[in-house]
Amino acid sequence: MAAIDELKDLLAEDIRKLDTLADVLNQEKSCLSSSDVSKLETLTGEKNRLLEQVRESAKRKIRLMVAMGFRPDSGEPSRFIRSAGLPDLVALWEDADRRLRACQAINQSNGRVISHLQKRLSRLTDIFRGVSGHQKLYGAQGEQKAVSHSTILASA
Repeated sequence: MAAIDELKDLLAEDIRKLDTLADVLNQEKSCLSSSDVSKLETLTGEKNRLLEQVRESAKRKIRLMVAMGFRPDSGEPSRFIRSAGLPDLVALWEDADRRLRACQAINQSNGRVISHLQKRLSRLTDIFRGVSGHQKLYGAQGEQKAVSHSTILASA
């Protein structure tokens, strides 16, 4: 039973960290809209620290579940948790999963905002360079590249 209690403690800790992460992500969203770069740097460091803690906790949870009889090649850990027949453990697991998915949604939204800001900056840079009237092509990584008259597209 010690492994189950430790797993419950880890899940409760994850829930607290994911709540903090959601708060940091919401602050990041606010900073992106107000262009507060100095605060954004601080928040990015905090976000990375929290993400690393969540990753380490996930590794510890998997090791505990393996000690409880979980086989990683047998499927999802959530199925194993549900099959344990412990409603309080299942509730903690599902609560942590819900919070993780909420954090992922906020992070994806922030990523779209960052992508939009990068594209806008790229367009402004093109205008300053004087290449705004040229055609654009997509590069191998999906980025836009201006095509000038000196760019060779193909040769025979």
